[in-house]
Amino acid sequence: MFRPTYPIRTARLALRPVALDDLDDVHAYQSRPDVTRWMLDAGPRTRAQALASVTAMAGEDALRAEGDCLALAVVADARVIGTVELVWRSAADRTAELGYVLHPDHHGRGLATEAATALLDWGFGEFGLHRAYARCHARNEASARLMARLGMRQEARHVESYLFRGEWADRLVFAILAREWRERQPPQG
Repeated sequence: MFRPTYPIRTARLALRPVALDDLDDVHAYQSRPDVTRWMLDAGPRTRAQALASVTAMAGEDALRAEGDCLALAVVADARVIGTVELVWRSAADRTAELGYVLHPDHHGRGLATEAATALLDWGFGEFGLHRAYARCHARNEASARLMARLGMRQEARHVESYLFRGEWADRLVFAILAREWRERQPPQG
């Protein structure tokens, strides 16, 4: 089992497991159309749907087996402002998929980059990933910019590769290798 030492701290944030007590904060952003616009499940979430989401994420505090998701609350000023996650896609290939969502009130300050960086640091460090990738709808420019800020390169544009709200959509795939991640990091000491 692989579990970070909690909380993972950054200059402005703490990353920790999601708890049932986070429902109000999570519902505050999951209920917004501008947050759910690019999510596969249609539309803003009701409180009951947000509770189901929080309940599922509350059990995702470690990577125990291939396919597991590590979902962490992004906490700023004692409030959950979003989540970051790593999904263990392949043990043999040491690969995981990065995901993230942040309340729009906190956009534009580098907080999503800070949170994702901290999770990738753990993934490439303690967890021993070789490769991390992330995907987004081709029109989700903000997500693509975030992946680029993380140093991920665009590896693919899958044309009309999935049904998104009844229409065929293009998907962008970005990735970074452990050695590339280490080369981007400032020297320690």
